[in-house]
Formats: sequence, structure tokens, C-alpha cells
Amino acid sequence: MPQLEKTIVLLPVFKPGPHLSELVTALLTEVPQPADVVIVDDGTGPAADARLAQIEALDCTVLRLPANRGKGIALKAGFRHIRSRYPGFAVVCADGDGQHGVADIHAVAERCGPARMVLGVRRFDGMPPRSRFGNTVTRAVFRAATGRTVTDTQTGLRAFPADLLDRLCTVPGERFEYEMNVLLHAAATGWPIDEVPIPAAYLHGNAGSNFSGLADSARIYVRLLHYALLGRQVAAP
Repeated sequence: MPQLEKTIVLLPVFKPGPHLSELVTALLTEVPQPADVVIVDDGTGPAADARLAQIEALDCTVLRLPANRGKGIALKAGFRHIRSRYPGFAVVCADGDGQHGVADIHAVAERCGPARMVLGVRRFDGMPPRSRFGNTVTRAVFRAATGRTVTDTQTGLRAFPADLLDRLCTVPGERFEYEMNVLLHAAATGWPIDEVPIPAAYLHGNAGSNFSGLADSARIYVRLLHYALLGRQVAAP
């Protein structure tokens, strides 16, 4: 069997739960090619020390941010580290709350190519009603604003080739709106976006999510509205 290219997995976390340990263990022991895992803890503080130390002992990288700044800040910190530590390698971003499994992560990694981002898109019939409604509305607004169709605008499972990491570090946004800004930047600059279907896995009604309802939704829709009015000016770094 030919040697597979190493998979670099970036997991931004806040208040990590037990599913993070399970995912990291599975990734590090994957046959035939274990992944390299980079975790960015977004300022959880001492409450996460024991769990993160246990995970770090498994031989993966754990970066700790001193304060909670948001998912966008955590992702960009991870991109900068990976750009320096693993030059030339693609990166797969995933959630550590049990939504994404090893098979899903490898499915998007295998589709990733130069200047091409890949989204792991979930089946809507497997989503909780609130998530399904929000995603349906956001997909329609995104299509109206950009003219491009993205099946799952809110997925956290995304693969990016090495040649996009510099630009990803300059896309604005600190919290969940950063992921929308990446899609808007892709629409404005013509980045190809591929999609890979994945199962929709929600544990306990998605209770482990750190998405804070109205506040994060407002940030996302403000960015969509600005893009609809101003176009590329909003998406440019």
C-alpha cells in the first residue's frame, strides 16, 4: 500500500469534554497513517488543565490561549502554528465535541487539493430542528448575497490546502463569524469549494456546542448583510 500523506488535524476547543480525548486517541492511532493533532484551547483556564495535560501526554500539540477570544482567534492561532511547524501540509479543522469522527475527517482530507477548500456537509434530516432551521435560512441568505450555493454554511469540518493558510490568517473575525467570513472571502476571490457528505452527529441535542444563539447568529448575519451591500470590500483582508 502506498504511503499516505500525513493528515494535520486542528481542533479548536473551549471547555473540552470527554469526547475530545476519544477523538484524539482515535486520530493518533489511525491505521495505516496516524494523524498529527494540534489542539488550541481558547482560554478555558485551570478547569481544563487536567484533561489537556492528559491529551498532551498522548504526543500531540496543545496550545493554550490566555483568555477566551473566540473560535476565529483559536483557528488563526492554529493556522499560524501549522504553517510554521508543518510547512507544505494541508490542515483539517474539526470540532472536538463528538460531531466529527475519524472517517469524516479523512474523507475531507482526501478531497483537499491546491487552492481548494473542502467542507464536510451534514445531512439536514439528522439535525436538531433549531440547527436545521438556522442552516436552511443561512444557506438561502448566503446564496442570495454571493450567487454561490454552499449546502452547509455552518459546518466546522473543513479542509484547507497549505497554499491558503497565509490568507486564512488575514481573514477578519474573532468568533463564529470568522467561518462565515472565510466562505464570503472564497466567494469574492473565486476559491473553489468542494463538499463531502458526512453524517450529522449530535450528542444530547448538541449540548456541547459553544455557539451562543442570538449573539453569534447576529454576528454571522451582519457579515452576510455587509457582503450583500458592499461585496468584495467586506471579504478582503
